[in-house]
Amino acid sequence: MSKLYERLSALCQEKGITGAKMCADIAYSKSLMTDLKSGKKKSVSAEVAAKLANYFDVSVDYLLGKTDQRRPLINNDPELTELLETLKNRSEMRMLFKVSKTATKEEVEQAVKIIEALRKDKP
Repeated sequence: MSKLYERLSALCQEKGITGAKMCADIAYSKSLMTDLKSGKKKSVSAEVAAKLANYFDVSVDYLLGKTDQRRPLINNDPELTELLETLKNRSEMRMLFKVSKTATKEEVEQAVKIIEALRKDKP
């Protein structure tokens, strides 16, 4: 069983879909998972790997088992990568960023204090 099969299988499971659904969604042969599992196929073309990586929002290197990092680090900085992922996935954080990107340092510090005060009231 190839690393590619293992990764695709796990990603399908996480997404709650079948391999056949994944293949249909990227317009690829529905036998892909069976062929990978049996060893009949060991890999896919670069084009298909890119489609699969894009479909699951992971890097091709992750998909092929070359790394356990799902997405490459931005500027080799885990914190920056995490912040950008948060902005990407949470619309309210994008809204907060848009409003605050032209704010002064003092305004941002004041906003942070307000948010911290709001959060302290929660159990």
